[in-house]
Formats: sequence, C-alpha cells, structure tokens
Amino acid sequence: MAKRSARQKNRENNFREGNVHPLFPSGNSNWNPLDSDQRDRKYVKNIRAMSPLQRALIEAIDDRSVVLALGPAGTGKTYLAIAKAVEALEKGRASRIVLSRPAVEAGESLGFLPGDLQDKLAPYLRPLYDALTERLGTKRLKALVAEGVIEIAPVAYMRGRTLNDCFIVIDEAQNCTYGQLKMLLTRLGWRSTMVLTGDPDQTDLLSGLSGLGDIATRLERVPEIAVIRLGEADIVRHPLVAGMLTVL
Repeated sequence: MAKRSARQKNRENNFREGNVHPLFPSGNSNWNPLDSDQRDRKYVKNIRAMSPLQRALIEAIDDRSVVLALGPAGTGKTYLAIAKAVEALEKGRASRIVLSRPAVEAGESLGFLPGDLQDKLAPYLRPLYDALTERLGTKRLKALVAEGVIEIAPVAYMRGRTLNDCFIVIDEAQNCTYGQLKMLLTRLGWRSTMVLTGDPDQTDLLSGLSGLGDIATRLERVPEIAVIRLGEADIVRHPLVAGMLTVL
C-alpha cells in the first residue's frame, strides 16, 4: 500500500514539474483520428507521364478545350483525364466536374437491376467512381457529389445542356454512336474543357455503329482540337496486358 502511494505521489510531482507533456500540442487540441481531411490527404498526389504520348496528352488537356484520347486498355486515358479534372477543380480553373459514359453492357445482359435510378446506373459508372476515389478519397468524393460539384451521369442525360465553367470527361466513347458523340461535343460551353476517352477497337456496339473513329478522324483537321492516339507502348497496367493485346 505504501509503495502504491509513493508511485502516485511521484506521478503528481512529475506532472507539476512539467515532466509530463500532452501527446498533441495545444494548437492541435481539436485533432481527431477520424478527421476526413487528414485521412484523405494521402490521396492527393501529383501525376506524371509514363511515356511521351501520355505527356502529350497531359499537355494537350492543359492547352486545348477539346481533347480526344484514343488507345488500348491500360494506357491511362481515363485516369489521366479524371486526375486533370480534379486538378482543375482544386486550382479553381473549373467550378464543376461532369463525368459521363454510355450505359452499354460489355457482352452480356445484366438483366433487371433493383433500386432507384442511381442504383441501376451504378455498375456502369463504377470505373469513374474508382478513379475519383483514388484521387479524392471516399469521404470527400461523397461530399462533392452531394453538393453537386461532381456530377456523374449517363450519356442519355446530356442532351439539351450547355456546360459552362466545367471540366467534362466522356469515358468509353467507343460505345457512343456518331450522333451521340456529336451531341456530346456540342454541349461544350464557355471556360470549359472536354476530354473524350475510348478505344475504337474495343466497342461493345454492333459493327459499324461506333462513331469514335470517324469523329476522331474528322476532328484531327481542326487545329484547336487535340487527338492523341496512344499505343501498346503506353500501357501502364500489368506487362501481360500489352502482350495479350498483341495477339488478341
């Protein structure tokens, strides 16, 4: 009992003499381990080009209002476009991000999907959410979507709109018809940037219906529009992806 009293008295003396310090300084007294800004900070990172054509794509997005990025799977088309969209939002060069892709099934029918409209569209828009989550973190992404700063919508919902002061990404553009792509391109408003990404050789539409290849060929004649054609050398996924694409 005497030993316990002595230890207690020693701890009290140390505290009074200033030998015991708080874990966090007074300036950080409000620190919370669940604070979303602190936890999501690891997602904010700079991107860098892994090939000369990826560098050309990044520079084109910085300099042009309309950019088409064509290339096989794994070349970073969608990721780079979304990363630049987040960068534009962070730096105040755009007030909103609008992401769109066609709701086209990849070779098989999903059948009836339960839930409301957002639930039904979720499987088609999942790749966009994945890229955004990596750049922003889950909590911040949910907050920006709830505020309407980030909008993810299917192509069918884009008709009749004028998108001003936006960064627009049209993903999987190879699954759009010529008429749909023409409609999307003419949504471009003032102070906006539009990036279309897709692989003309990997369309899920019937033969001859995809309009991406034709649109890209026509727009290459317009000096103010950049058409970047990525190739197998630009693939940044597993090395086997490039090998498979050469024989498939």
